[in-house]
Amino acid sequence: MKSAANVEPRPRASFYYGWIVVAIAALGMVATLPGRTQGLGLITVPILRDLHLTEVTYASVNLWATLIGALFCLGVGRLIDRHGARIVMTVVVVALGLVVIWTSRIRGGTGLFITTTLTRGFGQSALSVVSLAIVGKWFVRRLPQAMGLYAVLTVFGFVAAFPGVQFAVDRFGWRGVWACMGAVLLLVVAPIGAIWLRSTPEDFGLAVDPLPQTVVPSERADFGLTLSQALASPAFWAFAIASAAYNFVSSGTSLFNQSILDELHFGTDTFRLLLGATTLSGLAANLLGGWLAEKWPLGRLMGIAMLLQAVALGALPEARSRTHILAYAIATGVAGGIVTVIFFAFWGKVYGRPYLGKIQGAAQLLTVVGSGLGQQLFAEAHMAYHSYGPLFHMLCTVTAAMGILCWIVPMPGRSSAEVTGQARRSS
Repeated sequence: MKSAANVEPRPRASFYYGWIVVAIAALGMVATLPGRTQGLGLITVPILRDLHLTEVTYASVNLWATLIGALFCLGVGRLIDRHGARIVMTVVVVALGLVVIWTSRIRGGTGLFITTTLTRGFGQSALSVVSLAIVGKWFVRRLPQAMGLYAVLTVFGFVAAFPGVQFAVDRFGWRGVWACMGAVLLLVVAPIGAIWLRSTPEDFGLAVDPLPQTVVPSERADFGLTLSQALASPAFWAFAIASAAYNFVSSGTSLFNQSILDELHFGTDTFRLLLGATTLSGLAANLLGGWLAEKWPLGRLMGIAMLLQAVALGALPEARSRTHILAYAIATGVAGGIVTVIFFAFWGKVYGRPYLGKIQGAAQLLTVVGSGLGQQLFAEAHMAYHSYGPLFHMLCTVTAAMGILCWIVPMPGRSSAEVTGQARRSS
């Protein structure tokens, strides 16, 4: 009788189940909505009114909840690598659903702080790591392509969810909507993950991705650097900090877009134009980024995207017409779409599958911190300078520097990963 380790994977079917897994992973990312700034923003006004809190108090609660919740990124990565994404996703979604229902019943500031921290931790942090790791565990050679599709599905999911939730909150009240959202997580999303998700293609009896007969070391299914090896590589820090810098800018501009445009003497119509152009160009860039990542080195592609973002940031304070705003929106949308796909694909593509959960969790931690600090520092910079202009000029320089660094940073060597893989196979 053959052992499980000696069982050959089934020949690949005409349709690779990994594409179903991509859709489930995208659903998991959309399910993080209650723990994201944009999702919490849908109920900020009624929460402040119900709990008699000031905006300053809520901002402080949100900042500390984000920073503490970011620590969830670390523990969940280890659990994914040890127990598999299927069970971890199910448990995290159930926990998030229960916390969202609890949030609908809070009556004071203490309850708000606890539930916001847990919602950030299980949603924005833990479930995001699980969702991203799922795709990285299923794809190797076509990982950028899979992540491009994943990004598009995620954007469509959020675009559909935000107005729907906003309409429901306006009509039925935030408490009822949040209770229903928790129930959906418990009764729909968690069962889908538990029933149809598989942690790896090997769990489904399939060969990974499926690979050709001859592959380079980084495309082998057993290739993988450990977390300590990844952290020792300059490429990890270059891409992680660049992604965190992008999140810093994205979260700050998303929260204060209307205020930024008001300072430049543009009205609500221009604000809608900005949102629409950014979304559409970002969607196109998701697909473009997935395709280019198959052809170009990831460092060069990340560098181009960050430099494009830097040009847009430096030019925005000088915008004087709707055409300038449209150009800014397209540039930031394209840059953001490409950066997003690279962030999704980079860790699995460069560091391999076996320890992807830990590595992705460490990278996600930095981006969550960047997101939380961005909102706070945008507000403080405006208060200090009575303008967003100086901050944009500073961010232009920082973003450009990160783009150049990503372009020139060496990728980690393969020798240590091959030794790790050989030791794992011999044991």
